[in-house]
This record gives sequence, structure tokens and C-alpha cells, in this order.
Amino acid sequence: MNIRIKPEAEKALKGGRPVVALESTIISHGMPYPQNVQTAMQVEKIVRDHGGVPVTIGIIDGVGVVGMSEEEIEEFGRRGMSIPKVSRRDLPVVFAERSWGATTVATTMILAAKAGVEFFVTGGIGGVHRGAETTFDVSADLEELARTNVTVICAGAKAILDLPKTLEVLETKGVPVLGYQTSELPAFYTRTSGLKVDCCLKDAAHAAAVVRAKREFGLDGGILIANPIPEEYSMDPAAIQKVIDQALAEMDEKGIKGKECTPFLLAKVAEITEGRSLEANIRLVFNNAAVGTEIAKEYYR
Repeated sequence: MNIRIKPEAEKALKGGRPVVALESTIISHGMPYPQNVQTAMQVEKIVRDHGGVPVTIGIIDGVGVVGMSEEEIEEFGRRGMSIPKVSRRDLPVVFAERSWGATTVATTMILAAKAGVEFFVTGGIGGVHRGAETTFDVSADLEELARTNVTVICAGAKAILDLPKTLEVLETKGVPVLGYQTSELPAFYTRTSGLKVDCCLKDAAHAAAVVRAKREFGLDGGILIANPIPEEYSMDPAAIQKVIDQALAEMDEKGIKGKECTPFLLAKVAEITEGRSLEANIRLVFNNAAVGTEIAKEYYR
């Protein structure tokens, strides 16, 4: 199997201790160097401070690395967008060619599940893109959530997406969408979307109990736990929507399609907001790392 697991994480998994997966696309495509490396290392520190073992996942020389070293994370940050984003369909080629790959939500889930890691913390998942009724542009993240046994803690789907359609697809796929201390789906940069989740989780113990119930019953597939961005970093919904509309219009003008859409839109939103959206993105990831690790601790308690 083309996987290398960090010995510390392997020992923790065998001992029933909480291990938390982290993705690498946020490093290579999420923000510029060296901020990307600093953020990645800070997220790992937060997981450790809350009693978990962090495993940042990426593909190096055709091997899925579950738990990259500091040096490997640094190299990911330096190479940046020259490392291609890798989804499920790309894995055979990347493995065969022994190349590098930045794992999306979908591939991070795949490699985490192969290693036996239940919990995965990220910023926001992909989903149904706006205009998907004509483009059929739907993220592979949704299909992975339907089939792979990993619990994903995030701040909802990225706000650049069609959130109502994303929820509809998740419902069709049988993926539980749970709000952490909220009854609404958070909208990434903002705490609310006006869309209801399947269940409001009271605390980490409640979340862990739901995950355990699904696993013990043998229901395959992921679980989505949506954790709102902290109030002090939440952006004004009307203002951020105006920015997103502007970024979408420019994307259409430039003819950008497929997996290049999300990196372009996030970068454009950060540019228009003069970095405020990027700061919000970083803060919500930090918050998700803390909450996700607490849930993992309760699960393995």
C-alpha cells in the first residue's frame, strides 16, 4: 500500500489515542509562503495543545504520507501551487509517476481512512458550484463524504458555492450534516446561512456519541460537523456576498473552470477584501482544529 504513517501517529492509533488529520491543499494552494507553513504548523500545535496527535497528509514521491515532518511541510509551502491538487481520480497517476500531490478534502479522507484515522479538520468542504445546473461542476468532496468513513470538522462549505444545492446533494448521499452548537449551516466566512442542519450538537461528547452510533451500526460514509467561525472573526454576510459576486463575474470573464475555480475565487476574494477574508479563513481553521480535537478525545475516551 502506498502509504507511510508517522510512527507517533501509528502508536497513538494502536493505543486508542486521538489522531487528527489535516489536509495539504491549504498549504500549497491556500495562501502564500511563508504564511502557509506558519499556519500549518500552528494548526498542528493547536491539535497537540488540545491533547491530539496531528497528521498533515500529502503525497510525496508517489507515497501518501499520513503525518508529514516539519521539513516536508516546509517544502510543500515553498513549492506552493507547483504541486498539483490531487483528487480521487488523480491518485493512480500520482502513485505510478511517483510525483508530489496536495491532498484535497476527498483525498485526505481517503488516506486518513486507509490509515485508520477517524477525524479530519479542515477549513471548508467543496460542494455544488454556482451554475452547476449547466456546468455539472460538483466537488468530489461530496462523493467522498458519501462513501468514506471519516468525520470532517469544518466551517461548512466554502461560501463561493451554492449552499442550498450542496445541502441537497449531501442529503441525497445520506451524509449527516451536524451543527456544532448551532442549528444553522455556517457559511465559512460567516456564522449563518439561513439553512438548517440535521442536528444541533450540544458539545464534544454529543458529537462523539453520534459518530460512535454511526460506526457501531455499520453505516458506511462520512459525517460532516459544521463549526461556525468565531464571532469576532465573522464577516458581514451582505458585504462578503458582494465580494463573491464580483469574484465570480471575473472568473467567468476569464473562462476559468474545473478545479482551478476554487483557488482563483479564494485568492480573488482575499485580494478584494485586502486580506480580511484570508485572516478569517486562518482563524476558522484554528477554531476547527481545537473543536475537532476535543471531539476526537471524547470519542476515544
